[in-house]
Amino acid sequence: MSINRVNISGNLTRDPEIRATAGGTQVMSFGVAVNDRRRNPQTGEWEDYPNFVDCTMFGTRAEALSRFLSKGMKVAIEGKLRYSSWERDGQRRSKLEVIVDEIEFLSSRNQQGGGYQQGGYQQQGGYSQAPAPQQGGYMPQQPMGQPAPAQPAPAPVSTPPAVDVYDEDIPF
Repeated sequence: MSINRVNISGNLTRDPEIRATAGGTQVMSFGVAVNDRRRNPQTGEWEDYPNFVDCTMFGTRAEALSRFLSKGMKVAIEGKLRYSSWERDGQRRSKLEVIVDEIEFLSSRNQQGGGYQQGGYQQQGGYSQAPAPQQGGYMPQQPMGQPAPAQPAPAPVSTPPAVDVYDEDIPF
């Protein structure tokens, strides 16, 4: 058994290109830049090294999403790897690309290259992020020297009244 799944997030390196196959299937191509952090052996400092990933999406969703994507946008991609090889001008060429199954916008067009904007697919109605849980969950960090905002007291938990149910009372 083998698994071929890819999850990346990064910035679009170019505006998407949309074209159609001879059969009429829409094909959207774009590039995503993702960073790899490595320690510089001379200085000992951590540095970002970019990796450029070619991405392709097929179908009617490709055409619809191409209108919302533009160079510099931050996106998260889920898909699978596909290897292609061909010959051009007597030279053998090859590439590894991501075939996109899902894409999530992490910044809007007016925030190109910016930070995360809550809401995910804003053009399709969106969703709202639930507030952080009070107990045992993720709590956002406060900057040093600033007091944490006051948290409302949790609502008391009410238990349902006790009911005497016997096995003979259940009809199945």
